[in-house]
Parts: sequence; C-alpha cells; structure tokens
Amino acid sequence: MIDRKILKADLLLLLTAFIWGAAFVAQRVGVNYLPPAAFNGIRFSLGTIALLPWALSKKGNPHFFSREELKGGILAGVLLAIATNLQQYGIVHTTAGKAGFITGLYVVIVPFLGPLFRHRPGWGSWLGAFLALGGLYLLSVRENFAILKGDLLVLICAFVFSFHVLVVSLYSKKSEPLRLALMQFLTCSVLSLFFAFSFEHFSTQGVKEAIWPLVYAGVFSVGVAYTLQVVAQKDTVATHAAIIMSLEAVFAALTGWAFLGEILTLRAIWGCALMFLGSLIAQIKP
Repeated sequence: MIDRKILKADLLLLLTAFIWGAAFVAQRVGVNYLPPAAFNGIRFSLGTIALLPWALSKKGNPHFFSREELKGGILAGVLLAIATNLQQYGIVHTTAGKAGFITGLYVVIVPFLGPLFRHRPGWGSWLGAFLALGGLYLLSVRENFAILKGDLLVLICAFVFSFHVLVVSLYSKKSEPLRLALMQFLTCSVLSLFFAFSFEHFSTQGVKEAIWPLVYAGVFSVGVAYTLQVVAQKDTVATHAAIIMSLEAVFAALTGWAFLGEILTLRAIWGCALMFLGSLIAQIKP
C-alpha cells in the first residue's frame, strides 16, 4: 500500500526539480548582468520576502524562531550560500554540461554520508543513485572529462549540497518547515550580499536589466522550490530526495528543448530514462 505522505513528498520534490530545471535559463541570463554572489544575494532576498508572510503565519511564536528552526536554518543557509556561490563561480570556468554533471554527484555522495546522520539507505537507494548518476552522465557530459579550476569548484559544491540535503532532512523533522526555510533563505541572502558588496562590482542598472531572471530565480526557484524541498523532506529520507531532485538536469534539458530550441540527442534521451528509472527503483525498493 502506498504511503500517502511519502507520495505527496515525492510529488513535491518532483515539482522542485522541475522549477530548478526551468530556472537554469533564468540563472544563465542573469549572470550576464550581475556577478554570481550579487545575483544569488538578490534572488535569495526576493525568496525571503516572498515566503515571509506565509512562514510567520504558521504555528509557534510569530516573533521568534524555535531553537531547532534557528540552528537548522542558519546551518542550512550557510551550506546553501557556499554551494550556490561555488556553483555560480565554477560555471564561469567550465562548461554548463560538465558543471551539471559534477553538481549532480550529490545523488551518490548523499548515500555515502547518510550514516553520519543515522540514515542507512537500502540496496534500492544505492542502485537508484548509481542509475541516476549514469543517466546524469549521459545527459550532461559531452567531452573528455578533465579537472579544471571550474570543475574543482563545482565538485566542492556537490559535496556541500550533499550536506545541505542531509541537514534539511534532519531539521525539517524537528521544525515548522516554512520557518526553517525562511531562516535558511535569510542566512544565504545575507552572506551572499556581504560577499557581493565586499568583493564584487555591480550597478543598479545591472539589477534592472536582470530583473525578470531575478524574479523567476528568486520567487519561484528560491521562494517556492527550496521551500517545497524543506516541506517534502519532512516526510522522506535524504537519499530519495537527492535522487528525485537530481531530475533537475532532465527538466533543464527538456525546457531547453521546448523554449530555446536545444536538441535532445538519443544519448540525452537515454540519460533521462536512466534517471527516471533510478528514481523509480529507489521509491519501490528503498
């Protein structure tokens, strides 16, 4: 019998992956006008503002966060700030396809790190993770693999994202999800903006030119998708969440084909199929 809570969580994570995949275009356009940390700082600020009234309307003292929400939100926000900014800077020095594949390595890293958070995935999760990894490789990698400066930054990003998934999985079960999400957005935006004002150069004109990518990446990718991640991980395990969220690469390829006219090769289609199969196996045989 299907557990309705788990099914609902899986559907929310699937929607999260779709929004993140579609946001790829917005993020790529946005960095043409704003440096990485500035873009991240502004979009996470927009996500914070969008979520604020919903989060503070939830149960609990509306003026204060619980200890778990505060601790978990700050920790998740620090990890999110490190991961997203490493990814943005890494993409500058490598190809988007290689960056997508390397970032997606968290689908395999999470099961390895799981025991540190008292989560021991079964054989279905392991098989699903490696199938998803193989699919991600077919979908994203188009050239000889070589470790360049950008590749190394994105590889570190993948490890940080892995810890982020596990931290969210841990604290979402102890907190009100929307308030936890709000705290992590606020932390990430403050850290990104601090870095941007300290080390980057950008103008109000750049913000104006990037306004629509910022709105989508901020309100939908952050305010909606990252919030759905926190809500969904309250009722599922980290390994399953990582596998489903790795489908972001599939949706990025599909939306690129639909809206930008990018070609989906037979290799890419096989990659999408493997990732879907890996996600399915992880759910059927956890």
